[in-house]
Parts: sequence; structure tokens; C-alpha cells
Amino acid sequence: MRKLLLLVVFISVATVTYAGGYRVSIQGQRALAMGHTGVAVVDNAELVFFNPAGLVYLENKLNVSVGVSAVFTDVIYQNETFGTSSQTDSSVGTPLNLYGSYKVNDWMSVGLGVYTPYGSEVAWPTDWAGSHLVNSIELAAIYVQPVVSFKLSEFFSIGGGPIYATGSVKFNRNASRTTTDIEGNRSNVAIEDSGVSNWGWSIGAMLNPTKDLHIGFNYRSKILIESEDGEATFTNFPDSPAAPANGTDGFRAELPLPAELTLGASYTYKKWVFAFDFNRQFWDVYESLDIDFSSPRNTDSNNPRNYKNSTVYRLGLQYQVADKVTLRAGYYRDETPVQAGYFAPETPRNDSDGFTGGLSYAITSKLAVDASFIYVRFNEINASYNFGTNATGGTEVFGGTYKSSAFAPGLGLTYKM
Repeated sequence: MRKLLLLVVFISVATVTYAGGYRVSIQGQRALAMGHTGVAVVDNAELVFFNPAGLVYLENKLNVSVGVSAVFTDVIYQNETFGTSSQTDSSVGTPLNLYGSYKVNDWMSVGLGVYTPYGSEVAWPTDWAGSHLVNSIELAAIYVQPVVSFKLSEFFSIGGGPIYATGSVKFNRNASRTTTDIEGNRSNVAIEDSGVSNWGWSIGAMLNPTKDLHIGFNYRSKILIESEDGEATFTNFPDSPAAPANGTDGFRAELPLPAELTLGASYTYKKWVFAFDFNRQFWDVYESLDIDFSSPRNTDSNNPRNYKNSTVYRLGLQYQVADKVTLRAGYYRDETPVQAGYFAPETPRNDSDGFTGGLSYAITSKLAVDASFIYVRFNEINASYNFGTNATGGTEVFGGTYKSSAFAPGLGLTYKM
């Protein structure tokens, strides 16, 4: 039970950058189609997210970008030793994004971004082999990010601003493999919290050695999320002083959302644009998660995570087919921050390869339709979580083979004037 709360708080924070443990980056249709590169690509208002410093180089006074994707995820678990297997129920997440920029004058632009980095649902079958760790998760998260961009010269600019992050979570699991009430109903814990929020910041810079070469830098700070009003509901527990009391309880917890650093470059050659991003995520801040329960009957706990820093390598390509049609394609390699022994089924992800593509069609000189898709294939892995709690309070290991994938088509509009 106490391990569950630790997992839930982790997930509620991780929804800012992950959905069900998947690193499916969807913060702009054009950038996504180019392998989610964007820190050095001067194209549209998606720069609010990727690198605010570039906004001041947009040609138009007003630039607006809006998009939505449908994320389909699938996870298969199998343990050949015990002859067990399960598959998550089909689910669809719909992360969206809205960006706008306005050129105040030749040396200053302002912008605003509102986007859901991830929003999805993961549901395992009832009473599956890992139900003592997780049954279902429903996640939602929103970022609100105002920015300002300053041109210091034709060759160099800076930009940034605050970030407001808010999210909600619902989580459900059984207490253990064997714990039941007197009628044989499995003991269950359901978690719910909303309005979990805090502030962070971002800063970016862009260097333009030539009109065709852009070099970008963007840093997003760590955000400390504090959960103070979460509610846990305990049902079907045996009537025993050693067990949690049926009913509700509160908890408090805090967890840092890791900082991110992105460096990249883009080069334009005739009708072609080539882009490369290097993204570093500082996950080593996740050493342990601590929980303080409201009821003295529920023992406070810490849960080791021992995550490591991870890297994403991104490649993007764009080709102007005609005045109205632009094609895009990309690839990225995403390393997992999860180390051996810490692989839990509520975040069933491993090293992955993302394959992307898309196009834009200019309906008029001011309005264009943007389409994208991404397919993410996670490496098959045989892994375990070694810190689960059994019915007697001891530690147990849960492991098996995981196969995961995700697919997300998306549509958007870009308007400029």
C-alpha cells in the first residue's frame, strides 16, 4: 500500500513528460514530423516550446500553431517461468498544443504556449499477475508557458520565461497477491489527486553564423511538484490492527521533475532543411520518493528509484516539394533512465526508436494544414522490479518480458499574418 502511493506520486509528476512511461514526444506537428527536432529550426510558433530565442527571427508579425494527436499504446507482459501473460487494454490519449507568437518590434517578440505533454490511459486486466503493483492509471497534464524573445544582433538572440505545470492522476492496484477480506474480495487501493502544480522556467539562445545555419540551445529547469491534498481509498482490507483501515486517508509528498538540456543545429540547402538535436534529461535527481501519511496507522515510507541521466538523439529532414507542399521525416533514439531492478509495470518502457513523418499543405498564403505521425518501438526487455511489498511486509521481486509500442497520428493548423 505505501509503495503504491510512492508510485502514484511518481506518476503524477512524470505525466509532465511521460504518459504511462512512454517517451512519445508530441509538442508540435511540424517538429514531430522531423523527429521532434526544433531547437534550431526557425519555422513557426512551435518555437515557444523548442527554443523561445528563435521567435524573434520569424518573418510574420503574428504566428499561431495548434495541433492534436491520437496516441495508441500497447504493452504485452509475459513470464515463461510461471506461464503468465497479459496485455494492456486498448487506450487512446489525445495530447494537444497551442502556441502563439507576436512580433512587438524588430528586436523583441512575445509568445505563449499551452500544451499537454502527455495525456493517456494504461489499464491492465483485472487480477493480472502484476495487479499488486498496478491495475490502471489515468493521467493528464497541462503546461502554460509565456515567453519573451530578444534579438541582440542579426546573429544572436536569447529567450525564455516561466513555466506553470499542473496535472491530475487516478491510480488503482491490489494491496498484494493474497490479501483479501473475510469474504475473499481482494484488498484494493485507489488513488486520486488533481491540481498538483508548481512553477519552473526555461531559457534559450540561438546563434546564426550564416543565413542558412542555425545553432540552438534550450534549458528547462527542474520543477518540484508537491502533493498535499491527495486522497487514498482503501477497500476490502481484513479487520486487523496490522492492516490499513478501510476508508480514506490523505498523504503528502514531493518530487522533482528533472531538468532538460537541448542542443542542436539546422542547415538549409536550397529546398532542403537538415536538423539534429541532442537532448539530455537529468533523471539522477530521482534517488528516492518519500511519503507522509495523514493517519498514524499508515507508516511513512521512502521508495528507491536510483534513476540515471538519459539522452535522446534526434534527426530531422524537410523538403519543399512545391509552393504549397512540404514533406518531412525524422528519427530519434531515446534512452531509458530506468536501471536494472527498478523496472515497474506502471512505467513499462525501455530504450526506444521513434520513426516520424508528415507534411504541410498551404491552403492560402496565411493558413496551412500540418499532418504528422510517429511510431515508437521499444526494445523487448526481460526486467524486474525488486522492491515490491508482499502481504507480510517483506520485499518481493516481480519480473518478466515486456514488449511495448506506440503510434500517434496528428493534425494541426499554422496561421501567420
